[in-house]
Amino acid sequence: MNGTAHVAIGAAAGFVVANNYQSSPAATILLVGIGGISGLIPDLDIDGKLRNKITLSHKVIQSAALLIGMLMIVYSIYEGTATDRYLGIAIGLAMMIGSSFIKQRHMLTITGIGVLAGGISHQEMWLLLLGIYILVASFVAHRSYTHSILGVIFFGIIVSNLEVSLGIEGIFYTGLAGYISHLVADSKLLPFNKRGIKLFLPISSKEI
Repeated sequence: MNGTAHVAIGAAAGFVVANNYQSSPAATILLVGIGGISGLIPDLDIDGKLRNKITLSHKVIQSAALLIGMLMIVYSIYEGTATDRYLGIAIGLAMMIGSSFIKQRHMLTITGIGVLAGGISHQEMWLLLLGIYILVASFVAHRSYTHSILGVIFFGIIVSNLEVSLGIEGIFYTGLAGYISHLVADSKLLPFNKRGIKLFLPISSKEI
């Protein structure tokens, strides 16, 4: 199922939850948005709509690393002492060479590290856990752990903490419903899906 359909189903789940809680218009909009995002979250393990929106182009990071490396070399030559000069030049060269190896697929890992750092800095547990989730998603195969019961449980903990942080009822159920709707839509329960999901990883790798 494509990303647009996942967003629509997740957003609909958010609207239903909002109606059940008789949420205010502002809270309803928030829940619909969270539902739509939650409906896409499992697909962070592959290039897609959400992954492309939350990550910068790798060319931006490449250019920044190249520029910083050049500046470090120039600074080290003119300002560094004997030992520091060689160390600075070596680090600068390493950054310039390393920048050429940065690809788009590495951007989600970099994003995860940034979100994790933000969670630690702001002391927000949901943000810290989301950073961990994004990092894991950047390394695992598509339709594996993010499409499993483990993924559901971990994301449930994230949205539970988000609900506590924002103090808005319904966030937990909206996030969970949106996430689960994605797994159902990708499973072999729907006849048009040739592939299923490995729901019981790591115990079983059988597709369902």
